[in-house]
Amino acid sequence: MSTRALLVTGGGGVGKTTLAAALGVAAARRGVRTLVVTVDPAKRLADALGAASLGTEPQPLEDEPNLWAAMLDASASWEAIARRHADPAAADRLIANPFFHAATTQFPASQSYAAAEEAVTFIDARAWELVVVDTPPAAGGIEFFTAPKAITDLVGGRLLRWMTGGNLPGRRFLFDRTARPVLRIAGTVLGTQLLDQIAQFFMDLRTTYDGVRRRAKEIEAHLRRAHTVVVTTADPTPLREAVRFFRELPDVARRPEAVVFNRTLPESWIDADPGGLPEPLASNLRRWAAEAHRQQELRAEFASRYDTRLAVVPWQPEPPTDLDALERLVKASEDLEELLSAPWA
Repeated sequence: MSTRALLVTGGGGVGKTTLAAALGVAAARRGVRTLVVTVDPAKRLADALGAASLGTEPQPLEDEPNLWAAMLDASASWEAIARRHADPAAADRLIANPFFHAATTQFPASQSYAAAEEAVTFIDARAWELVVVDTPPAAGGIEFFTAPKAITDLVGGRLLRWMTGGNLPGRRFLFDRTARPVLRIAGTVLGTQLLDQIAQFFMDLRTTYDGVRRRAKEIEAHLRRAHTVVVTTADPTPLREAVRFFRELPDVARRPEAVVFNRTLPESWIDADPGGLPEPLASNLRRWAAEAHRQQELRAEFASRYDTRLAVVPWQPEPPTDLDALERLVKASEDLEELLSAPWA
């Protein structure tokens, strides 16, 4: 069974997690074996899907035979990455080293790379027909696509190669003769124990390079085949992130299938007539009409400038809190219905 991937990307706070869940539910109820994956630490996906909790292992949703969900833990994912790409002893040392934890949680691309690697693992498993990935919002979603190269550059970077002796035989000897003396200067300030942790971290991290490089190329190949939707709203900040995605579209990303404008006011409000309403209500109605008109013009300009398909999701008075409400969110948008009916879906 072949597995297709749908990457739901965009900036933070635009309803991306909810829409990923909604698309997953709608696809599953069309008979498609679907896995929805998120890295959202706030666990909004679990809430939206009505699950008590989600873990790193996909779990089936009760009363939904075609739907699974998982929430990735970046720290746990990096432990798996270390064990996958380093020998057992080096992996154990890396996982126990506080600098490994710092690098894999604080380096900007670390969460995105962990999410990409785990998502590709699920795709390669071929246990589902569709994997919907709620990508991390960093850099408007672009970082999810650039993370494989960024991590490869980190692990195989010039500084780290110099510190560890590159791929030369006996690089431990070279490290002892070149890098250790430099680091030893800092020992009087940092302390010997901390210095040893830094040195060991450099050496062990370097051993993962060949495996990380191969895996990064595999991830990029999957990203080129995956289908993407960019989620935004008409607010300035998320809209800038959506524009950035088109202007800085990485080579490893396909052109988006659609840009989803979430929380869109009804166009019928544009011509709303305040009639005989008292002035406070009439003024309020005119303001909402002006905002609906602004959103309409903005969407038309965006579609024209970037020659892209738009999907409009109406504003909802309450966020969806169960599976039926998630499905209704998709059904409320003819554009999303058509998206799921496309030949690739």
